[in-house]
Amino acid sequence: MRKDQILSTPTHPLEIDGKKNVAALLEKMQGISFQGRSLATAYQVWRRMLGDRVMIMMGMSGAMVPAGMRRLVVYMIKNRLIDCLVSTGANFFHDMHETLGRFHFQCSPAVDDVQLQEHLIDRMYDTLADEEEFREQDAWLGRFAASLDHSRPYTTREFLYLAGKEMAKRAKEDGIVTAAAKAKVPLYCPAIADSSIGIGIAEHRFIKGGNFTFDIIGDVLETARLASESPASGVIYFGGGTPKNFVQQSEVTAAFMRQSTAGHKYAMQVVTDAPHWGGLSGCTFEEAQSWGKIAHDAHMATVHCDSTIAMPILVTALSENKNLIRKRKKPSFVIGRKLEFSFPK
Repeated sequence: MRKDQILSTPTHPLEIDGKKNVAALLEKMQGISFQGRSLATAYQVWRRMLGDRVMIMMGMSGAMVPAGMRRLVVYMIKNRLIDCLVSTGANFFHDMHETLGRFHFQCSPAVDDVQLQEHLIDRMYDTLADEEEFREQDAWLGRFAASLDHSRPYTTREFLYLAGKEMAKRAKEDGIVTAAAKAKVPLYCPAIADSSIGIGIAEHRFIKGGNFTFDIIGDVLETARLASESPASGVIYFGGGTPKNFVQQSEVTAAFMRQSTAGHKYAMQVVTDAPHWGGLSGCTFEEAQSWGKIAHDAHMATVHCDSTIAMPILVTALSENKNLIRKRKKPSFVIGRKLEFSFPK
């Protein structure tokens, strides 16, 4: 390439103007650099997904509910900015905790942790929770699981749907699990044993007996169907870990459901991990293309940023695109023991 071809797109210094909405700000940020431009690109990728006939699959890790992101995720579910959510058992547990009208609390990360333990207070960096309230929730989850049919295993999607319906009877406001049950948006938790949900069910089995079990492989097959039987798929990640890989692998699993797999058509992630450590949390979408997880011509964006910064900005900006959201050709689900879904023409 010639020098003038390489130096063809100048940056545009950001300026204050009369437009007061977040969407307009992100539009202007396409002309700046570093993670500001990456955030603007992520916004455009998400908008493209909403304008296409796409199954939008989101993975979310980290303590996002204790950090105050719960109502943003509820908004995404109710307004169908996403079509399914894969997250940690911790996030779903914390969501149930707040849905009952309980709280997480702010603190200094320099607080005395020995004193916290003496008071049965748990800490997540600069956020606290009441362990005694958590134990009550553990016990409720154990009793709820025990009330289900023990003659067969349950996918985590079916379990969370039924838990959301039951939790709605006691809810002080809609949370992620209750809103998803009402909107019939599937939730998945591939590492459900690695959470207070698993602890609560294990505690009940230890004390009272029973043999309630999860069908995690059923979750694998269902998410592969979401990718393989949709016109196209798009992925959104806030954080890495198991949720990110579980969504990523849906295209790999889908390979045995059809002759060829195209990979996810859209891909957007907000991560803080670096790729050079070799872990999945920080892996690039380019690396994922080598596995067939992401399409060769996919629309992609990676933002290296704390999700508690990026998520509020992105969701607020998208909420200002009311016509795009209203006209979206989103899939509809029939949720029972088996998951069925269809797209409008």
